[in-house]
Amino acid sequence: MVGAGGVAQRHARVLTGFEDVELVGVTDVTTAAAGRLAGEYGGRVFPDVDGLLDAGVDAVYVCVPPFAHGPVEEAVLAAGRPMFVEKPVAVDLATAERIGALVAERRTLTAVGHHWRYLHVVDRARDLLADRPVRMVSGAWLDKVPPVDWWCHRDRSGGPVVEQAAHVLDLLRVLVGEVAEVTAYGDGNPPPVEGADIDAVTVAALRFTDGAVGTLASACVLGWKERAGLEILTDGLVLKLDETGLTVRDADGERHHPADPDGARTAVDRTFVDAVRGVGDDIRVPYPEALATHRLACAVAESARQGRPVRPAPGQPAVPTGVPAHV
Repeated sequence: MVGAGGVAQRHARVLTGFEDVELVGVTDVTTAAAGRLAGEYGGRVFPDVDGLLDAGVDAVYVCVPPFAHGPVEEAVLAAGRPMFVEKPVAVDLATAERIGALVAERRTLTAVGHHWRYLHVVDRARDLLADRPVRMVSGAWLDKVPPVDWWCHRDRSGGPVVEQAAHVLDLLRVLVGEVAEVTAYGDGNPPPVEGADIDAVTVAALRFTDGAVGTLASACVLGWKERAGLEILTDGLVLKLDETGLTVRDADGERHHPADPDGARTAVDRTFVDAVRGVGDDIRVPYPEALATHRLACAVAESARQGRPVRPAPGQPAVPTGVPAHV
């Protein structure tokens, strides 16, 4: 485990609950944090990534803040180890593109932590949309500033769209399709946190390659998580989807299908472990797929900075949920 923060703690808790997994070690720039994680979930504390890799691990989890991506992945790829990377995959696009090229060159087994892809209600939504063209979609992530000091700095987190709303953008790609162009605006004012230099709110208009249109709203000015999800309109049907469930409304009324977010968080780890062991093949977001979502998030952020339309860098089509896809 590279990184020992909150998301690393979550993965460690899930992984050590599997009978076929042992946490060999952890490294973090804060030795005390690494010690706390190892003390609770096992393994040794290593001074750096190279020491961890020399311990003969079968796979590596990269759970570092956005600004710390790059050198860690390069070291893991050079060692030829399968790699799980938490989202976002980088603070910028250039770093993610560089790692993506290395992943393709070395054909390394990878996975990225877009666990929403493992929600059963996402499969149900895809089935309902299979024979209906999406007309319009509205995505939102309306939340607070997370309690980590790096998050409110653009050069450390990438901003709310890159760091928070990436889950929503990922599902937009899966359920609606690829985005041809975005036009975004930020309010130019930071959230009420000392030293913040990110936009407190961002709105974006999206034009999809198949003709659908949509919006994205992002905000980090609340003291709670208000909403994070999608609303999709198609002929005679409305779908509302978030991490807690799917609501379907048509002429016959409204039906709600609950989701299991904890199950999805477990599944994203279980499928990676199975792929590493060679007994499964259900990695739904390998690194190249996460890179395509990151390109879209960076396009929204760039459009908001420049105040003009931006076309996302070309990427591969979204891998449908439930279809094996790893390199």
